[in-house]
Amino acid sequence: MASGDDSPIFEDDESPPFSLEKMTDLVAVWDIALSDGVHKIEFEHGTTSGKRVVYVDGKEEIRKEWMFKLVGKETFCVGAAKTKATINIDAVSGFAYEYTLEINGKSLKKYLENRSKTTNTWVLHLDGEDFRVVLEKETMDVWCNGRKMETARNGRGASHTGPTRANFNLSAVAKVTSP
Repeated sequence: MASGDDSPIFEDDESPPFSLEKMTDLVAVWDIALSDGVHKIEFEHGTTSGKRVVYVDGKEEIRKEWMFKLVGKETFCVGAAKTKATINIDAVSGFAYEYTLEINGKSLKKYLENRSKTTNTWVLHLDGEDFRVVLEKETMDVWCNGRKMETARNGRGASHTGPTRANFNLSAVAKVTSP
């Protein structure tokens, strides 16, 4: 601090969950939209020590210290459905590295292309509240604000050839999220 004052930056004398001191080797950040919400994946890589740390939504999922092999993979799960994610660490040249993310065994680009075909997402603002609704087209599962909804389906018989409708109630989510 410029004034020489040793008082804490935060009144409660606690560091924020994402302080620079904790993440000095942060090399990659991804925001991944899954049915249960948008998840932040952060990756630290100590290129001199080989340290690897993976955070999902601010929670440490993997920590490996003093890895002698600086390239490789780290696999972990994301979200309520435990979606498989892998960070690939590849040497590009000298001491430069490339970090790529795979979701369910697909490159991030392929995963996002496929996801745009298999889901529909809406953000609704109703009665002063925001609702993120995701429809998984293949299963007709409906998620709202991170919760899988109970649905009543019409037109899902084996011989049915018309449109299918899934009905659900947002008031149940509103009651859970209200203070």
